Amino acid sequence: MAEAERPLRADARRNRERILASAGELFARQGNAVQMEEIAAHSGLGMGTLYRHFPSKRDLLVAVVRERFQNMSVLAREAESIADPGVAFETVLHRYLETADGDSAFQLALLGSTGLQWDGAEQQKAEFAEIVTRIIARAVAAGHLRADFTFSDFPVLACGIMSTMYFRPSRNSDWRRHLDLVLNGIRADPARSAPAHP
Repeated sequence: MAEAERPLRADARRNRERILASAGELFARQGNAVQMEEIAAHSGLGMGTLYRHFPSKRDLLVAVVRERFQNMSVLAREAESIADPGVAFETVLHRYLETADGDSAFQLALLGSTGLQWDGAEQQKAEFAEIVTRIIARAVAAGHLRADFTFSDFPVLACGIMSTMYFRPSRNSDWRRHLDLVLNGIRADPARSAPAHP
């Protein structure tokens, strides 16, 4: 059983949390280029402690991404509680993208540019997908989204906008404007006023 799956002593749990916090901050700034030595130094822990918790950088990145998806499931549940189906959908999409804004590693992981396989984060990803599927179904039934829109379109749409966020193809690239343009294309009635972003 991996150390992360066993009940950890209080000091070991604190060390793991320090590593994840440092890794999350450094991955966000530097993407996959960050080195394990940098993460250990940033967390104030030794390399031995780091490798006991995470045998490789890939293991650490999966843990960071898993944590991000756990947080996104929380925001998705919050969006699902919104009474207006259209506002619920646009809220979850907007917050999903805001979570990735400024986080290079998460953007690259979602764009598939890290070679990261999702073994280790499937449960968190599936939970998020289940909630967003319900939000989409409600928005389609209410006539807010075009009838053929499904959850499989969600990551395609989000990755397209995220590529604007990450690559910034022009000096004035603005992922929020890209999002507004895309939303106008998937609303069942493009003339409908966009719900205010939260």
